[in-house]
Amino acid sequence: MDTVQVIAISDDLDICNLVHASLAFQGYQAICVPSSHDAIQLLSRGVKAEFVLLDVGKDQTNERLFDPALLQMIRNDQVCILSSPGDRNWQNFAAEWKISTVFTKPLMCHDFEKLLHRQETIEPSNPTISRSTSDRSYHLEELDNNRFFLAASPAMLQLYRDIRILAPIDIPVLILGESGVGKEIVALLLHKYHARSENPFLNVNCAALPTELLESELFGYEAGAFTGAMKSKPGKFELANNGTLLLDEIGEMSSQMQAKLLHVLQDGCFCRLGGRSSTQVDVRVLAATNIDMQAAIVEKRFREDLYYRLNTLTLVVPPLRERREEIPLLIEELNRRGIPGVGQPIVLSGRIIDAAKEYYWPGNLRELRNFVIRTLILRDQEYAYAYLQSRAQNQNTAPTASALVEADDKKPVSPVGMKNAISEIKNQTEIRMLQDALDASGWNRRKAAMNLNISYRSLLYKIQQHKLSA
Repeated sequence: MDTVQVIAISDDLDICNLVHASLAFQGYQAICVPSSHDAIQLLSRGVKAEFVLLDVGKDQTNERLFDPALLQMIRNDQVCILSSPGDRNWQNFAAEWKISTVFTKPLMCHDFEKLLHRQETIEPSNPTISRSTSDRSYHLEELDNNRFFLAASPAMLQLYRDIRILAPIDIPVLILGESGVGKEIVALLLHKYHARSENPFLNVNCAALPTELLESELFGYEAGAFTGAMKSKPGKFELANNGTLLLDEIGEMSSQMQAKLLHVLQDGCFCRLGGRSSTQVDVRVLAATNIDMQAAIVEKRFREDLYYRLNTLTLVVPPLRERREEIPLLIEELNRRGIPGVGQPIVLSGRIIDAAKEYYWPGNLRELRNFVIRTLILRDQEYAYAYLQSRAQNQNTAPTASALVEADDKKPVSPVGMKNAISEIKNQTEIRMLQDALDASGWNRRKAAMNLNISYRSLLYKIQQHKLSA
């Protein structure tokens, strides 16, 4: 089981950064989470902590912060309180749970030195207290359906700061990034810290539906609007009223739908299919895509006016290869969470972790998750290592788009040739991701579609398109 020196419970990113920086400098480990619930989840999954730091800010709800379920999982001498000067609202809770260690803001580096020195003095031979030569400090935040956000690299920690700044602002946000990097996770965080987070968060995959179905999915329809419409049905805009609607893969939306969406974003009004009266809604729209939006605008595939309507604020999620230090932490967290019915997590060998850090991960987090799931199901580490090695070798020997186009440098490079080369690389990547997801799910197509975050119909179409078989 993993052991860290401090689990810090704080939604103040400055406090989290100080905890990480102070402990990493001394070779210790720390995890920062925003709530007691997140800390309980960590401890329940086997993470051991020498200390738990409670940031009792004046805007905190102490009843939730001093969660009995949390305080029953650790000794009272392992709990430390961080309070603001002059704030005494926490004292009754501290007395009730016999918590005596209190730090006053601003938190100082020497506070941790005293804390850790005290623990080493009390238990000098405790084998669970160890220093780490690598920085394992990171920010972990729980989301719904066993999803989570993890940040350890400078790029992801900055992304988290940006999310916390943008989340309360009630304007559209455009989320950019390659397929599988976790754009929906970013959208969930934006919703979580919005003032209306208790209201619905809905997601529509714009690439999974043809224009006619997408229109009815977004705007709903009246009875008799088309053959088979026996009764009225509200669309996602109505269902997400006063909440958040994520338009995933918006770059794949048809020009006809783009025009209708622009109208809704401008005045908040739309008509159901077959309807005569307009409906007014108040929905915060988030949009995500993995395409190059500037190129799409130049090529007239995406409306420039809609782009600027959505592009008030933009977040870019970096690919996994640009935050390799997070790969061991992500594997560890996915492994710890496990899969219902599969059994206990397994201890992955160091060479598997090293191979994972070297691999390019073109499918990003989605591919990494499928790899962990497959490893947990098969429980064959030799196969897992061989898989990563073969993928890394294919990655090193596969021709790039430029190599394919420039194979014969005597001929001019044609735009058609470049498009075909890029299309072929995309097809091969898609085939590999589909095959991995299907293999990991034992060819359970519905489960594979859910893991790939595409519709069941889209998966069936792609299986037929690429002639995939078990």
